[in-house]
Amino acid sequence: MLPKDNRVKKKKDFEIIFKNGTTLKSSFFILKVINNNLDLNRFAIIVNKKVSKKATERNKIRRIISSFLEKSYNNMHIGKDFVFVVLPNIKGKTSVEIGKSIEKIIKN
Repeated sequence: MLPKDNRVKKKKDFEIIFKNGTTLKSSFFILKVINNNLDLNRFAIIVNKKVSKKATERNKIRRIISSFLEKSYNNMHIGKDFVFVVLPNIKGKTSVEIGKSIEKIIKN
């Protein structure tokens, strides 16, 4: 799980990110990225009911993404906010496939 300091939590922050952030797309995600002028990266993962009606499946997807972000945190540029909006076609994919997709989209 990501530390509390590394999470986007405030509604105001989300509004700024969605309004002014750069949008990147992959087959599993829509990623919004914006500079945050802090000495750390912050993340948010949005998995809505269109992905799965079961909370356990949505939380599993969230944990897989969070785990990969924790592992690759040291290799990222510092000072950005990331919001991952998960798309429905992620369902049934392995953690390796999800990890590769995250790695590919973050490098852009």
